[in-house]
Amino acid sequence: MYVADSRAGTPDPPAPASATASAEGAARPRAGRRRAAVAPTVLALGTVSLITDVSSEMVTAVLPLYLVTGLGLSPLGFGLLDGIYNGFSALVRLAGGHLADRGGGRHKWVAGAGYALSAACKPLLLLAHTLTPIGLILAADRTGKGLRTAPRDALISLSSTSRTRGRAFGVHRAMDTAGALFGPLVAFLILRATVDGYDAVFTVSFCVAVVGVLVLVLFVPGGSTRPPATTDTPCPTPRPAPRPTLRAALALLRRPALRRLTVCALLLGLATVSDSFVYLLLQRRLGVPDRWFALLPLGTAAAFLLLAVPLGRLADRVGRWRVFLAGHGALLLTYGLLLSSWHGTALPYAVLVLHGGFYAATDGVLMAAASDSVPDELRSSGLALVQTGQALARFVCSIGFGAAWTAWGDRTALTASAVALAVCVLFSLGLRPPRPPRSEGLA
Repeated sequence: MYVADSRAGTPDPPAPASATASAEGAARPRAGRRRAAVAPTVLALGTVSLITDVSSEMVTAVLPLYLVTGLGLSPLGFGLLDGIYNGFSALVRLAGGHLADRGGGRHKWVAGAGYALSAACKPLLLLAHTLTPIGLILAADRTGKGLRTAPRDALISLSSTSRTRGRAFGVHRAMDTAGALFGPLVAFLILRATVDGYDAVFTVSFCVAVVGVLVLVLFVPGGSTRPPATTDTPCPTPRPAPRPTLRAALALLRRPALRRLTVCALLLGLATVSDSFVYLLLQRRLGVPDRWFALLPLGTAAAFLLLAVPLGRLADRVGRWRVFLAGHGALLLTYGLLLSSWHGTALPYAVLVLHGGFYAATDGVLMAAASDSVPDELRSSGLALVQTGQALARFVCSIGFGAAWTAWGDRTALTASAVALAVCVLFSLGLRPPRPPRSEGLA
């Protein structure tokens, strides 16, 4: 049984006074039964994300090598495509969040449409061999990601309480990252076992993505979930929520906490070099053979998987803002190691562990922090605002980093990114969002 059911129909008549005690008793967990630490909705969505990430990371793991080595793209050309791949979803995230909020219970179906669109793009890569069609396919794939991300995160947020939201996002991101761990490994095995390795990777990726869509349709509840009651005080009958509008969604930026969080996510995203560039830099630094390149993301994914839940719980206890900025400190150390003269055998492990720690401390933690400042009826739209700013910033960073690499070389480009990131972290320290009304917030 899911933590909360969405039932349509007319509201129940007011309970008589004699039923008050039994109603209050129903709000308490029954004796002998322990409430699940994480809602079943979170686990179901985590399973969908795990399967989908196996599919998407199979492509992501081989895409840099396929484009740069196989098709001969320059770093600038690759930066443009990588920016499209990671930033194009920003153009539709607000639309996805708004559609989910307007429908009330459409979170599942808007997310499902996004998953289905991304799945349909995988086999099209078999037909594309030049910059323009590949760019269009990647744009469509990221459109699907943009549609699904905010509704999915809204379902996670709405099925959790504020006290456990960091843990819930940590569990989801850990399951999501398990897929990111298996995806490159599957791609590596396919490349070694087949003659037309890239085509085989794209075909298997499509089949896995279809399975993810089926799991979403069959096992994720269709309505917007709510966590169980945490107080013995009877709740008044809720008034019908106003129909969400795009103007109401944009007006969320008037809230100081959400506005500051969005600004910080945008600024820090401007100095966040994409994963693909980090792996290309590490490969050049260490001289990793092409056939082993697809395994580099495994280090990041393994660290993310191991640290997502502990750091999510830590964020619930000590403050999400502190953990979020500490994650960017880990990314700054990653840049420093790539720029250092150290050539020890531990270098790749240190780089990938710090890189995975950065994601574990920021990805789900950012969404948990933003959820504290967004009302339920606009949860998808509010999360989409933060995600949009971050995605647009990373899109700009990918293009700028690729251009800087082409013009001045990889070390100069990475040095500039490291300096920019340090400045943005210092600025964000002073732009700390105010503590939300209840104590389990950002501070």
